[in-house]
Amino acid sequence: MSGFKKYEVWIYIIIAYLFSVAMRYTWIHHAAGIDSFSWHGQTMINTNDGYFWLSGVKNLFDNSLAYNPRVPGLEYGLVAFTYMLAKILPFSPDTIALYLPVFIASLIVIPVILIMKLYGKPFLGFLAALITAIAWSFYNRTMAGYYDTDLFAIVFPVFIVYFLIRTVKEDNLNTLFIAMLLNTLYFYAYDASKPVIYGIGLGFIAYCAVFKFKNEKLFDYIFLISVSMLDIDWRIRLLLIIASFALVKSGALKEKLHKAVLAAVLVVLFLWINNVFGIIWSKIYEYIATGVEQVNGLKFYQVHQTISEAGKISFKTFANRISGSIIGFIISTAGYALLSFRKKEFLLFLPLVAIGFFAYIGGLRFTVYAIAPLAMGVVYLFWIIAQYIDNKKLQYTFVALASFAVLYPNIRHVFNYNRAISTVFLKSEVEDLDKLNKIAANKDYTLTWWDYGYPVWYYSDTNTLIDGGKHNNDNFIISKIMLTNSPQLAANLSRLSVEEYVKKHYTTKPIIDDLIKESKLEPDAFLASLENQDYKLPAKTRDIYIYLPLRMSNIMGAVELFSNLDLKTGKPLEYMFWYYGYKVKEKGGLLLLSNERYFSLLDLNRGVYRVGKNSAKILFMQKVYLRKDNTIVADKKEFFNKNGSMVVLYLESYGKYIVMTKNYYNSMYVQMGLLGNYDKDLFELVVKSPYSRIYKVKK
Repeated sequence: MSGFKKYEVWIYIIIAYLFSVAMRYTWIHHAAGIDSFSWHGQTMINTNDGYFWLSGVKNLFDNSLAYNPRVPGLEYGLVAFTYMLAKILPFSPDTIALYLPVFIASLIVIPVILIMKLYGKPFLGFLAALITAIAWSFYNRTMAGYYDTDLFAIVFPVFIVYFLIRTVKEDNLNTLFIAMLLNTLYFYAYDASKPVIYGIGLGFIAYCAVFKFKNEKLFDYIFLISVSMLDIDWRIRLLLIIASFALVKSGALKEKLHKAVLAAVLVVLFLWINNVFGIIWSKIYEYIATGVEQVNGLKFYQVHQTISEAGKISFKTFANRISGSIIGFIISTAGYALLSFRKKEFLLFLPLVAIGFFAYIGGLRFTVYAIAPLAMGVVYLFWIIAQYIDNKKLQYTFVALASFAVLYPNIRHVFNYNRAISTVFLKSEVEDLDKLNKIAANKDYTLTWWDYGYPVWYYSDTNTLIDGGKHNNDNFIISKIMLTNSPQLAANLSRLSVEEYVKKHYTTKPIIDDLIKESKLEPDAFLASLENQDYKLPAKTRDIYIYLPLRMSNIMGAVELFSNLDLKTGKPLEYMFWYYGYKVKEKGGLLLLSNERYFSLLDLNRGVYRVGKNSAKILFMQKVYLRKDNTIVADKKEFFNKNGSMVVLYLESYGKYIVMTKNYYNSMYVQMGLLGNYDKDLFELVVKSPYSRIYKVKK
């Protein structure tokens, strides 16, 4: 037993780490048995953003994306880290991307256990680490295959707070120096780290001012933490960190007044250079803003309204993602409050808790920040309750069982979630992009919705106008191309926007604003001019492809919002409706349809479509199916009501029904993507499969 006591902390860390790794391996085991999840014998990743970073790594090896103005390089920590591992280890970047979240994210158990060790309770840290490691939000964003900077997003802050707690608890400048270095690494590793770093730093300064105001090192603490948060070139910041720490350790500054002035100057510099409150507010506004955004007198639809992780969530979802259940969340919150009251150092976690709680209005992605402090809080609460039990063994048994009750919903979630998660694209979809790769040059552009931008880069070596990081006003362009009923407008707008974008060497700046401004026409008149076949286009410098995946039929309701808009007023132009679903039940001409959101009813006897208490008449229904050569065949239309407003497409090969207004039916996406109708003078079909249609713009 004495041997266990000696290595107790190490044993807890190893067990907790292996537990976290093993739980993340469950998705790899699940995915390995699904052939459609594999490409070239390797299970693919399951997050779109992962292809942004992989594209950067790929480009470093083969320069295949040399014309892509958006591809990341060594200036991004995840790209540099993956590239280094791929050079050193006998594994491909794809393999590293699959496994990296498993091993990096699991490191979070270390600071959680070490924090509780500071208070002589490593066993409580062990239990809290188990909960933290697989809490819903943290697991979802760090599971195997979730290759994104999120794997660093919370591991770094918890390590930083651990060293800050040690600093104030042990009055130790050396641990503050480690926290300063971690701040620099966090800046590099996680591109959205600034608000988190600033929040933790300001929290540390406030804590020191309130609880350490009599400490002789007060101004040293404030001075040093401010230096580490300066938003300047990392090399200069690193030199300043080393120099400032050496200055403080040398004792050269002896006068308290001098220290106070230096600390004050650095705080002002930190706030001024970094535009701290502006950055924090802009980040908050980015996730709570709704409606349209005005640019140069034009009003564009804001994209965050269509991103599920940025939308307002229910309290149940909010609680589940932090603690696994509503009850678990309530007692965890109470536990953290009690822990912070009794151990003031835990107030240093308050900025992370605040960011986590912001998720209730800002979107589910933020919940991850509150997980670790609340996990420690709930275990601590159980420990306090256990003190009312006389038997020490029973105390530990009670805490372990109570903690497992909180842990269990998270374990159950892991296995349920694994079954629901697919790779970003299926093997057949990647095959289509691989075919495009063989046809296109790496200076060519592929126009598609922003969700698919990064995978298009990676698998086709072509460029895009919008992507997962550049989904701003140019969403209007792609949405208009997809939804216009004018093939001429689609072809002209494709050529004009790409050539002008390339000519202006833009990266994140949208081109649509300039196109309208330089046309010297009102937006409606500008778009109308593009319907003219004699419209004077820029010289052709590259090929342009339009990628229409079947999966896009699931999000057309969101795509429409960006172009069905009067750019002068920001109001919708016309009523458009789109619903897709699969038959759940059929009886006597009544078809019950369902998708992941809601049920609806097709009454083919009366030619009526119903959703809840609302109903609309059906104009016609059309069955569509694929031949063996992937040619689309559309049956003759079956008419129901002469004045009907809805059209029903039955995609027989997929068992999928789509109910839409007539304006959707006439759109380029439906005509070219789902029905295979296109103007052969303007477009050439270059890839066709059950999963997508890819057209080359001839003009």
